[in-house]
Amino acid sequence: MADILPCGRRGRPMSIGAEELLGWYADARRDLPWRDPDVTPWQILVSEFMLQQTPVARVLPIWSDWVTRWPTPSATAAASAADVLRAWGKLGYPRRAKRLHECATVIARDHADVVPADVDTLLGLPGVGGYTARAVACFAYRQPVPVVDTNVRRVVARAVHGRADAGAPSARRDHAEVAALLPDDDTAPQFSAALMELGATVCTARGPRCGLCPLRVCAWRTAGYPPAAGPARRAQRYAGTDRQVRGRLLDVLRANDSPVTRAELDVAWLVDTAQRDRALDSLLIDGLVEQTADGRFGLAGEGEQT
Repeated sequence: MADILPCGRRGRPMSIGAEELLGWYADARRDLPWRDPDVTPWQILVSEFMLQQTPVARVLPIWSDWVTRWPTPSATAAASAADVLRAWGKLGYPRRAKRLHECATVIARDHADVVPADVDTLLGLPGVGGYTARAVACFAYRQPVPVVDTNVRRVVARAVHGRADAGAPSARRDHAEVAALLPDDDTAPQFSAALMELGATVCTARGPRCGLCPLRVCAWRTAGYPPAAGPARRAQRYAGTDRQVRGRLLDVLRANDSPVTRAELDVAWLVDTAQRDRALDSLLIDGLVEQTADGRFGLAGEGEQT
């Protein structure tokens, strides 16, 4: 299996040892349920929606409950929007749940309850962007398409280009670089999974565990681990943000099977009433919360048949 692949922008051969990476992955991969060979493309699509900006540990129990309750797109589409938002729990970014529900509806209605395999068709589904479309094509349908997330970009930046971080993303460049690294045989999908796993568990953003890296050749290691250019990124703050307030309001609504009064909702956030009002307005605009004719508030689709 050749490790030397087409040249990068600086004329160097783009290289990541496929055999050593795949051997490492076979032994070190995490036992994640959506990697089970019996998992369906729909269930893989659900995992990809949930894993966006959310740690694996938080996704595991919710994904398992979700696919048991709603194993197919049509089962999800038949659920009420309110039930879907409740099942999403505290994964965060609840608009993803709404889009997943819409996606299930389109697949059930327009694709005979089967997740499309073609990247371009997948891109036409609600909530499915470039990464998710390629991830489903690769991991569910074993297609040799480049799958690029933050972890993959970091591994390529370090192992191939000798940089501590990947800098600003560029879909065209990033996809071309990862495509150039893929083995030209049926191990390409597994190589993509291994590359992602390496970035998630070993070649991490902070505290990379280089002593555990399976790659014999790494340009960053060879260069003496040069630091990233510019200041380190600050961790994204959550406490006190509108996102936190939105979450508190949704917690109240998820805990009630019927709409609640404004007074019941207001106690969720007493720190800043203007911020609370702004957060509630944004939930209404996003279609996650609805106001009833008598002025109460409930999750979108409250009262729909399940």
